Amino acid sequence: MEMETVKTIISFILMFGALIAVHEFGHLIFAKRAGILCREFAIGMGPKIFTRKIGETVYSLRLLPIGGYVRMAGQDPEQFELQPGQQIAYILNDEQKIIKIIPENFDKYPTAQVMEVEAADLDRELFIRGFEGEEAVVTYAVDPDAVYMDNGNEMQIAPYNRQFDSKTLPQRSMAIFGGPMMNFLFAALLFMVLGFMQGIPTDQAEIGEILPGGNAEQYGLQQGDQVQSINGIQVGTWTEVVENIRSRPGETAQFQITRDGQGMTLDVAIKAVDAGEQQEIGQIGVMPSMTYSPLKVIPGAVTQTYGWTKQIFILLGNLVTGKFSVKDLSGPVGIYETTDMVVKTGFENFLRWAAILSINLGIMNLLPLPALDGGRLVFFLVEAVRGKPIDREKEGMVHFVGFALLMLLMVVVTWNDIQRIFFS
Repeated sequence: MEMETVKTIISFILMFGALIAVHEFGHLIFAKRAGILCREFAIGMGPKIFTRKIGETVYSLRLLPIGGYVRMAGQDPEQFELQPGQQIAYILNDEQKIIKIIPENFDKYPTAQVMEVEAADLDRELFIRGFEGEEAVVTYAVDPDAVYMDNGNEMQIAPYNRQFDSKTLPQRSMAIFGGPMMNFLFAALLFMVLGFMQGIPTDQAEIGEILPGGNAEQYGLQQGDQVQSINGIQVGTWTEVVENIRSRPGETAQFQITRDGQGMTLDVAIKAVDAGEQQEIGQIGVMPSMTYSPLKVIPGAVTQTYGWTKQIFILLGNLVTGKFSVKDLSGPVGIYETTDMVVKTGFENFLRWAAILSINLGIMNLLPLPALDGGRLVFFLVEAVRGKPIDREKEGMVHFVGFALLMLLMVVVTWNDIQRIFFS
């Protein structure tokens, strides 16, 4: 395998892993702030290749880099239910509260006591009552952080106040919205890093870099020149300079500039460049002056994030109106192909591509479709209007159908990518 291919594969996996990790971290941080027990924070799908438990949460890295999740208590039915007549073993702490519940393989825990369950509540009242010995009835409180042994694995119980459904509507909404929100913040952070690496245009009418071989170099313009006017038209910002040059393809324009405090005039021929659709624009081969000031870079990063977000929403609107076809959508294969091209153009362009994908991921997850974060937020909105939640089974069925349709769309998009890349 060629080194370039290896580089692309590694870059693709790291990029997707970072975008997924950022997204899931948004869910995790707001869920934990709300007091929800988060059982697992997973990056990837399929078999585990790395796990580590920190506090209450197991952090896992899985084999397939195609998603991730945060498993919050209560989102799936809790499985820690003890039945009357069931034999269990248990371990007490110094306060005589049960801290470990052992439903099988009692012989592995020689210090554990055994009882036959008469009644138990591991959800709200947190107690277990049962027969210890032949007739002695005992009742023990269950510690809120007690663990349930499941095939040798410790699973922390989740009292109702630690479950997702027990939280207020704003808390649940933020636990879901936090994922997409972190993708937007991550994009802004990447644009900020790029700003500090490359600088951002000052928008002053000052010439920055002179591109080699361009007309600006040929006709004597220099870096640092302050453009005062073009053909007598006053310019005060770089945007005005660009617009003036672009509107004069093939002309020779008179540039009134200030250089080292001295005014001077230069005649510069403006090159005509094909802009497509039988149109031409003017270029002379100059770049704007750049700044690395945090007062400019940080707002500039926010502006770029907003600009790309707006552009993606416009494309989605075109998809709805039919101006943009499903055949033009790209899936993982198309994204990999673009990543391959971007990686070859340099690290800065790779960071920019990652920022754009992060915005895409945030927007896609906010679409009001079942199985996506946006779909769940729609159910919360309905709950706010109705004053009570929709039946969990009905909501689950809607999300299941939505997930199946999304998988079908993914197959279609991937097939489009394969046809375009390998058969066109």
